[in-house]
Amino acid sequence: MLLETPAPDLGSPAPDFALKDPTGKTFTRDTLARPNGLMVAFICNHCPYVVAVADRLAQDFQALEDAGIGTVLINSNDFSAYPADAPDRMPGFAAQHGLTSPYLVDESQDVARAFGAVCTPDFFGYGPDLTLQYRGRLDDAGRGDATGRKADLRDAMLALAAGAAAPAVQMPSMGCSLKWR
Repeated sequence: MLLETPAPDLGSPAPDFALKDPTGKTFTRDTLARPNGLMVAFICNHCPYVVAVADRLAQDFQALEDAGIGTVLINSNDFSAYPADAPDRMPGFAAQHGLTSPYLVDESQDVARAFGAVCTPDFFGYGPDLTLQYRGRLDDAGRGDATGRKADLRDAMLALAAGAAAPAVQMPSMGCSLKWR
């Protein structure tokens, strides 16, 4: 089912979390945040919307990391019902698309609920004070041709890192609904 993210509640604090990657290493909100903020992306392996943007997501996340913004990918889907999203398949998906950010498992789905995530991909961009400043789409290309794309997420977060205000207009992200238990 195709969903759009709701309007952002700008200024809300980033929920705290502690999640493991498929190897068992634990990451927390505070260990992932960098001086210029934190970008959290809820993704999965099988969603055609995620697959369509994964390579661009890897490039944009690298630009954010280079600008002092931490990045993290979280898989909250029910992988017992969607085996393609199982933790043992996550490292291969990340490698295939050049995703180098920690890719974490939210097996209980509590973290997705705390953030209010609704779809894959769903993006939450937090400023240096870890308050929500961006919740929108990756870019204007979506699943189409990315030639000449407008990189909404990257541009907004880089501007925030440089001291600008949150964008007044934020276009919603679109994707498959999270697969709840």
